[in-house]
Amino acid sequence: MPAAKQPSRAPAPLGETTRIAVLGLGYVGLPLAIAFGRRYETLGFDIDARRILALGRGEDASGETTTDDIRAASRLAFSDQADDLRGSDVFVVTVPTPVDADKRPDLSALEAASRTVGGLIAPGNVAIFESTVYPGATEETCVPILESESGLSCNRDFFVGYSPERINPGDESHRLQDVVKITSGSTPAAAAFVDALYASVVPAGTHRAADIRTAEAAKMIENVQRDLNIALVNEFAMIFDRLGLDTQAVLEAAGSKWNFLPFRPGLVGGHCIGVDPYYLAAKAEAAGHRPELVKAARRVNNGMAGFVAERVVALMAERAIAVAGARILILGLAYKANCPDVRNSQAFELAAALRGRGATVDIRDPCVTDAGGEALVAAPQPGSYDAVVVAVGHDAFREMGPKRIRALGKERSVLYDVAQLLPASAVDGRL
Repeated sequence: MPAAKQPSRAPAPLGETTRIAVLGLGYVGLPLAIAFGRRYETLGFDIDARRILALGRGEDASGETTTDDIRAASRLAFSDQADDLRGSDVFVVTVPTPVDADKRPDLSALEAASRTVGGLIAPGNVAIFESTVYPGATEETCVPILESESGLSCNRDFFVGYSPERINPGDESHRLQDVVKITSGSTPAAAAFVDALYASVVPAGTHRAADIRTAEAAKMIENVQRDLNIALVNEFAMIFDRLGLDTQAVLEAAGSKWNFLPFRPGLVGGHCIGVDPYYLAAKAEAAGHRPELVKAARRVNNGMAGFVAERVVALMAERAIAVAGARILILGLAYKANCPDVRNSQAFELAAALRGRGATVDIRDPCVTDAGGEALVAAPQPGSYDAVVVAVGHDAFREMGPKRIRALGKERSVLYDVAQLLPASAVDGRL
């Protein structure tokens, strides 16, 4: 008979021979794999074979890393074959956690990754989850899958940790190495291991949370708080529009006080702020609490694309420009400035609202390569449009300046600035 598997009362010691696997090589997983790959034997895994081929050439379509970054990680390899993950000591899961069509948490990718890890995990190993989830998901959803697939027991044979991603896409000042990393583990020994692992590659340091649920909740409220604050200034913008006030001028005046928070109105999308509140709301409702403010903020922010469309149409009407049959140019499709990601971008909703009024809508975005089915215009012709809407504050648009942007429109066209990129005197309307 084979020898019985011996319990592992603590993770295998962390050292230079530790082998790490990172599952999911998006804007979170790839920088993490690179950081680990500079110090530890690391395998970056993704189910997208094209992504793996591109990374093997040193190409990162997300723009979060460079060829030099990838090549500097001398101990990093890439694969789309799950069996290559076998023999790893640490499995780090960084797969997406979106919402479904009904705005309910969709954990299917996380569950699939857990099944993959569960089929490979061995005594003494650690599985660390970075995907954003509601409090309890790691231990209530992922751990049972790991145990079922492996036949092992959590905290006896293997251990788990949770360390939420905090990368800010398109922001060169807040990369992985620049932001304090929250860490947690399923036992004190696991927590110490996870904390030491991240501390070894994150110069900004770590914050060891009390437990996994606390770390999950901390990540949730980081983004829910931003959603609430942006919703508040978006409502300010709608109020001040009715009162004939310039929202930016009001915010600048209020901002002269030391404790006024510098949030700005805009279109809220992406895979964090536009998603995480639904995760917290779902968990809160399951616990018997109705999260009024969280849901109200989502309603306000989800309605901003429609509000902007109505303001553009109203400004066109003031100049006797009929929206039906008009040509409108939207500058920016990504969910935020200087980022190629279009997930949950409200620019799609803005375009749909204007098209629903009978306009022909073109979109220009020099940062985006995968436009989610939207056809992008590479070079809008000057003098072609009845209205131009600056939806995203890309540096490329800032460098164009108000004159060149205005020149894209016809002589009597409307220029509306959602992104607060241009001076008030240069536009016909702005949030």
